[in-house]
Amino acid sequence: MQTFHFDPVDLPPGIPAFRAEIRAFLAREMPRDYPAEQKANCWTVYDADFSRRLGERGWIGMHWSKTYGGHERSALERYVLMEELLAAGAPVGAHWIGDRQTAPAILRYGSESQKQRHVPRIARGEAFCCIGMSEPNAGSDLASVRTRAERLPDGRWKINGQKIWTTLAHRSHLIIVLARTSPADEKNRHAGLSQFLLEFDTPGLRVQPIVDLVGAKHFNEIFFEDCIVDAECLLGTEGQGWKQVTAELSLERSGPERYLSSIALFFELLRVVGPSPSESVRQAIGRVTAEIWTLRQMSLSVAGQLARGEDPYVEAAIVKDLGNVFEQALPPLVQALADDGIHLEQDSDFVRTLALLLQTSPSFSLRGGTREILRGIIARGLGLR
Repeated sequence: MQTFHFDPVDLPPGIPAFRAEIRAFLAREMPRDYPAEQKANCWTVYDADFSRRLGERGWIGMHWSKTYGGHERSALERYVLMEELLAAGAPVGAHWIGDRQTAPAILRYGSESQKQRHVPRIARGEAFCCIGMSEPNAGSDLASVRTRAERLPDGRWKINGQKIWTTLAHRSHLIIVLARTSPADEKNRHAGLSQFLLEFDTPGLRVQPIVDLVGAKHFNEIFFEDCIVDAECLLGTEGQGWKQVTAELSLERSGPERYLSSIALFFELLRVVGPSPSESVRQAIGRVTAEIWTLRQMSLSVAGQLARGEDPYVEAAIVKDLGNVFEQALPPLVQALADDGIHLEQDSDFVRTLALLLQTSPSFSLRGGTREILRGIIARGLGLR
């Protein structure tokens, strides 16, 4: 049985100066006509030019090897950068997945050719990435993946299948695809899975956007129809896809984006109520602040464990689950305060941000693993099932 722990983490020296540097950059470089409501859930907001400016600054791939375009700074400095960008509502969606998990997966499992070809482009903010895991009728149950990769006599692979809910695939250059390369073992449903690194100009790969409730196109379906790829496209070791994916998901589930997607609404609330809110609003502000601080300390602890080379998959699942609960509870909490002198009938930054999050926040507990899957991971990790 495994126990979980969230030990305190000491940030590296020089962090206050680094925060000041980031804030000065944002004051200069944030788009001037950027709608206030788009600062909510901003890590899904695509702005290629802004991502390239971050790449020029050395703020993509901060802790990767300089051999592959990185800057060999600490992973905790990168964490500070992420929380500053998210707190400011910066449009970081273009490079987010490549920086967070695609390039780290390539650096950990990829061939030298894959590292040299792809990672420097990601670090420069020139190549954007997406995740090919979820499938129709499988959801977060990756053991049920039905996309198949068949090895051909000449060593190449033929891929057939479908992925869904693939964020920003229609604007990406690279995708890591999880596919079944051999039948599952009856005793191990996760056996026989492998990962493939594909470019979007690969013949047989087709993208179809999905329009969401608010009219945005950031989700996609991806179809693989006799998609022939070179042997070099296999990422890591054949049959080890599940092990590779679980390590990747620890990076995906524990970052500050898992509790800061709704933070823009909290800042708008503080702005509209001013320095003298009612007693009920004051209590709500105190409760939200305490939750944010607690989640931040937990997320930072996981970042410290990852920096030490550990695999805190249970802790990462806990952070995502609690973070999603918080993110989804905040919009209705703010809406319920309307009777305390907060007016919702007018068109304002506050009202538009609240409206956006009331519509989109229910989806936050789906991405990166549903609540039920996460709690199953936690239960298994603690020996409870």
